[in-house]
Amino acid sequence: MLDQKPSATRRIPIVIATVVVGGLAGFAALYGLGLSRAPSGDPACRAAVATAQKIAPLAHGEVAALTMASAPLKLPDLTFEDADGKPRKLSDFRGKTLLVNLWATWCVPCRKEMPALDQLQAKLSGPNFEVVAINIDTRDPEKPKNFLKDGNLTRLGYFTDQKAKVFQDLKSIGRALGMPTSVLVDPQGCEIATIAGPAEWASDDALKLLRAALGPAAASL
Repeated sequence: MLDQKPSATRRIPIVIATVVVGGLAGFAALYGLGLSRAPSGDPACRAAVATAQKIAPLAHGEVAALTMASAPLKLPDLTFEDADGKPRKLSDFRGKTLLVNLWATWCVPCRKEMPALDQLQAKLSGPNFEVVAINIDTRDPEKPKNFLKDGNLTRLGYFTDQKAKVFQDLKSIGRALGMPTSVLVDPQGCEIATIAGPAEWASDDALKLLRAALGPAAASL
């Protein structure tokens, strides 16, 4: 009479397959969590999501790569320094819509993007909007200053973080995967949209989207 129980050698592939499938499922779950836009639980950020939904149809052309916030997310209170070496924080700009940009002189796309950011600052800056471009060069502090001076990029305020902690802080919440990185932030410090890579920020497409994000505050811009 044949033994109906599977042999040990027959059971091994089944066990291995179960472990592999289980492992892949676990990896997929973790991967999904890493990319998800988890809610911050801050009711103040619901307005930023509503703004994101409003301007989403305008994210085309030169700003097509923008990813709109789909859940409320308050950004960390990023810390950096101004041109005089004085400590600054993201919360210092509360009440303004911000385009927070991380750049470095060793980043070729960053250097190409800076003139457009400088033009954007010239066109929209005021009591309701500001470009906060934070340099993260970690070696020669004069190099980024000379880059801006040589390029006649004088409208942007100079902000720096020589430890590049701002990048790590944004990376920790899945909002900085490379350079340059830009985050559109509402007056309460909440994410409206994020883009990994450069954009033509002085283009008609960008200006139309940003003015829509500002709403009535953009009437005079």
